[in-house]
Amino acid sequence: MKFAVAVSLLFLSFLGFGQSKSTIISGIVTNESNQYLVGASINIAGKKKTVASEDSGRFSINVPFGQAFTLLFSYAGYKSIQENFFLNEGETQSVLVTLIPGNNTLENVEITADRTRIEASVITIDPTKSITIPSATGGIEALIKTIVGSNNELSSQYSVRGGNYDENLIYINDFEVFRPYLVSSGQQEGLSLINPDLTKNVTFYTGAFPSIYGDKMSSVLDIQYKNPTVNKSSVYVSLLQQGMHTEGKLKKHPVTYALGVRNKNNRNVLSNQPTTGSYIPSASDVQAFITYKVAPRWQLELLGIHSVSSFLFLPESVQKTSAVFSPLFASAIGLDVNFEGQEKDKYSSSLAGATAIFSPNKKTTIKFLSSFFQNQEQENFDIAGSYLFGERDFDNSSNTFGQITNALGAGYYQNYGRNKLNIKNWNGTIKGTTQKGKHFISFGSSVDRTIINDKLSQFEYQDSAGYSLPYSPTALALFNVQQSQASLTVNKFSGYLQDNLRIKAGNTNFYVQGGLRYNYNSLNKEFLISPRAQASWKPSWKNDMVFKLAAGVYQQPPFYRELRNNTGNLNTDILSQKSIQFVAGADYKFLNSKKSQVRITSELYYKKLTDVVPYDIDNVKIRYLGGNETKAYTVGADFRLYGELTKDAQSWISIGLMRSRENLSNDFYFNYKNAAGEVITASTQDRVVTDSSRIDVGFVRRPSDRLITAGIYVEDYLVSNKNFKIYLNLIYGSNMSYNIPGSTRFRNGLTIEPYIRADIGLSALLLSEQQARRSHSPFRGFDNIWASLEVFNLIDRANTISYQLIKDFSNSTYAIPNRLTPRLLNLKLLARF
Repeated sequence: MKFAVAVSLLFLSFLGFGQSKSTIISGIVTNESNQYLVGASINIAGKKKTVASEDSGRFSINVPFGQAFTLLFSYAGYKSIQENFFLNEGETQSVLVTLIPGNNTLENVEITADRTRIEASVITIDPTKSITIPSATGGIEALIKTIVGSNNELSSQYSVRGGNYDENLIYINDFEVFRPYLVSSGQQEGLSLINPDLTKNVTFYTGAFPSIYGDKMSSVLDIQYKNPTVNKSSVYVSLLQQGMHTEGKLKKHPVTYALGVRNKNNRNVLSNQPTTGSYIPSASDVQAFITYKVAPRWQLELLGIHSVSSFLFLPESVQKTSAVFSPLFASAIGLDVNFEGQEKDKYSSSLAGATAIFSPNKKTTIKFLSSFFQNQEQENFDIAGSYLFGERDFDNSSNTFGQITNALGAGYYQNYGRNKLNIKNWNGTIKGTTQKGKHFISFGSSVDRTIINDKLSQFEYQDSAGYSLPYSPTALALFNVQQSQASLTVNKFSGYLQDNLRIKAGNTNFYVQGGLRYNYNSLNKEFLISPRAQASWKPSWKNDMVFKLAAGVYQQPPFYRELRNNTGNLNTDILSQKSIQFVAGADYKFLNSKKSQVRITSELYYKKLTDVVPYDIDNVKIRYLGGNETKAYTVGADFRLYGELTKDAQSWISIGLMRSRENLSNDFYFNYKNAAGEVITASTQDRVVTDSSRIDVGFVRRPSDRLITAGIYVEDYLVSNKNFKIYLNLIYGSNMSYNIPGSTRFRNGLTIEPYIRADIGLSALLLSEQQARRSHSPFRGFDNIWASLEVFNLIDRANTISYQLIKDFSNSTYAIPNRLTPRLLNLKLLARF
């Protein structure tokens, strides 16, 4: 812990950007007659360095990676043009530039502002960091959690600005993808649908996103896969995950490809869970992205994803100790459970998408997209447990050390389920962009057809001290029963029109974005209009400042889980949840004393929500209450600092402050009094009610409410040897509320303690490009090989994810926390060739 604190303080004290490394863009400059232009000027906007095209029109220029930049192309007697780029580390690109004759030249051209500075609530993420970040799940989502926080290291799901997991949009190459819906715990999750090895750009909106994106209320994760120009491959092996990828371009055909295969088995993580037993998880996927230049103005793109994961669990026993102390006892409460039965789940996701891109001219692009996505899910469990709980003996000198010595309760319970879900989604979309003068216009229209077939059959039986709960003297009653079957077909029509306008007044720049989005679905027959707007101002100050404002309407039609209440019944009359969002922010870049660049961003936001469907969260399972019964609000502030702890080692810190509250329309209860004026419970059989008073609960914390979130990602290396690197991932989240299921009076009845997580990784370069190899060496084809040691949960903190409620002999209820993973080691080997 001292090490983590020291590194964090060092990070806060000396954070700063160094001069970025460069990569290469090469290409050919021609005129309209395909004649090579010799001596054409190519330079990075805002920089003095210029290169000239050679006799064959070819050029090569070093450009920065990890940031947006603009190349300017000019030649005497021709119109100058500019092209925008964003390259990752190690990535190169080849371009063909055609200049058109004309007398006009591009005067006083400035570098086009990075969209992360123009637009509010947007962050660009380097996908290569997903390989180095130490995390039990890894992937792009692990990087996102350092920005928005987390409370579960076993899950790739995330909550953004008070929203839940269902409020996040995910796109891969403009195709929307969906996570499995029946997953109830992080243990069951397989691989994320996003393959970092194939990823080129990652754009993440934490709210107030533009009209070009769909109809949800919290965030957008926009993933773009690679269109490679060079051939390369990689393979990695670890105790948790294995994978390989290859990418390249065919020599004789205008075809590029990126292929990836992954396998995940986190048995080593789960075997350290408090519940002992046999954990047999398995997940694998294969993905491919192929492009084909059909004609000079036409390009075809194909994307295919198939992912399968399974989870087999045979529990044996568990020993838990409550962090919540009973007022009647000075010692902690323990729970011992012996299990029988098993759980067997299977989830598969498939995506097939095709895109035809037509570019009638350099300023207009039109895309025709069609896709099919399917989720097939099966959940089968029949687990029973006999339990004993009471005071646990922690006197290590006692013969009963670790045992329950004063029993408070005993019982038996059984959880049974046979659930199936099949979701099919067909999509057809046309979208495009065109530039007219200072206007950059985006437009699009989509048709979706979704078929949902669902069979829900599960029950929960509880026996406490020989009595089935809820107790009935005449019949055997089950604690919870959900039996239903549904088949839905939903047609959705949506579209948007958006304009981006840049206005320049002297040295001051204004950027204005306005858009309108529509949505109609056949389920509840709502027709929704969502206006959204943003504006930013870059004053002509010496300091590099950008100020931003954004406002918009965000409406989320019900999809699947929102339709079901906590008893399993389906309500197809659910209306769309609605949100009005306001954001104000600032972005400041400056040079520190070492002439390295530092970037600070800050944003204030407010979200007003109506027609909200209230929900509870148990681990990662969201249980909706099945009606538009709630109004809510979220208010908060985000602060982020980006820089380099040392040269070429990127790091950042993110801090969020937030309050999210909700008010259910029917959250009230009555206090009853007897003849003596004493308050009694409604279940007291011999009560004499003389007076009653209605108690309105009012605004309470939402399940995702968290006052403080903080994330830190740090890279560093040995000063004497850059081939030895260290990566530190720190996440903190203050306490969260936990709602007792089925209880209105005790909403916010429990609190989940703060989440604190520290993961560290140590990497060593075993083989580099510069090392000489003999012709017969088995490693002669490798570019580099890295070996890593990762320590998960460095401080060995037992974080709480949920509670198990147990009744004693007197029918009092105790909350026993369900813990997450302890400290764990992982080894990884990565080779690129």
